[in-house]
Parts: sequence; C-alpha cells; structure tokens
Amino acid sequence: MQTSKSRGFPGALALYLAGIVLAGLAFRAAYIYFYKTAYPVTYKEAVMEYSARYDVPPALIFAVIRTESGFRTDVESSENARGLMQITEKTFEWAQDRMGGSPEVRYEDLFQSDKNIQYGTMILAMLLHDFDSVDNALCGYHAGWGHANAWLQNPRYSQDGETIDNIPFGDTKRYVAKVKQTQRVYEALYDFESWS
Repeated sequence: MQTSKSRGFPGALALYLAGIVLAGLAFRAAYIYFYKTAYPVTYKEAVMEYSARYDVPPALIFAVIRTESGFRTDVESSENARGLMQITEKTFEWAQDRMGGSPEVRYEDLFQSDKNIQYGTMILAMLLHDFDSVDNALCGYHAGWGHANAWLQNPRYSQDGETIDNIPFGDTKRYVAKVKQTQRVYEALYDFESWS
C-alpha cells in the first residue's frame, strides 16, 4: 500500500522539473534579449538593400558598423573618418572613382546613415573582390588597400601571396579579430536569409 507521501513524490518531481525547464527557458530568453540589445540591427532596411546590391553578407556589414561607430551616425575619428562605417575622404574618393559613385553625393553626406552604409558596403564589396577573403578585405578596410596589397606581396606577412598570415599593424590585427567575432555573433543571433 502506498502512502500519501510516496504518491505525492512523482507530482513534486514533475513540478520541480517543470520549474527547471521554465527557468532555463527564461534564462535563454533573457540571454538572447541581452545579446540582441548589445548587437542590434539598427538601419536594417539600408543594410539589407546594400547587402543585396553589392553582394556583401549583412552580418559583416552590421559587424563593421558596430565595431567602427557603435551605430552612431555623427561620429568622426581623429583621422576624419565619418559616420557609421567610418569612411575617410580619401577612401570615399577612391570608391567613387572605382565604382562610379554618384557625383551628387559629397563627403559631407557620409553623416547620413543611408549614404554611409551604401559607400561602406560598396568599399567592402570592392575589397572582397580584390582580396578574395574576409580577413584580407578587413585588413584593407582598416589599414588601406595599399597596405593590404603590400602585405600580400611580402613573404614576411603572407606565405602564399593570397592570405595575410601575419598582420604587422597591431591595431589592424585586433580590428580584424573583433569584426570577425562580431560577425559570428550576428550570424548566430539573426536569420538573415529569412529577411531577403
């Protein structure tokens, strides 16, 4: 004969396990909410438009924006790089010359989120085309096309002439690692394919 104490044990265990499951789900929801707050998709429409136009992964664009400006449109660096994707005037002119950018767009316009994302994504697309890898392209984005190209020609920095194995600028090395890590977080948090 079962006692009332033994009959209540399965029910208590079920309640205990349900509590653990609910706590786990609540923790996961809070965890995802925290990360999505820390890794936002601000300017989603512009990012997705230019991602499709220039064939650049949206997670990479968001990662560059987050790393470069923290999603602030009005920021300007000590090197006079402007806006969300921190574009210098020299790089802006290089992009306009190479890709036939609109003559109506001026460097001053890069404080506008749409123009900045367009040109930043266009620059990433050119670098990805020229250098065939995200790492090399990010070296070019941060240190300049000329430096990245020179590193690929130098066996001290590139063993095979195709991959920059040893980035000589410490700040560029940290930048590449940070953007790539940020890109991985964006890819884990968001289903960009469903946004297309």
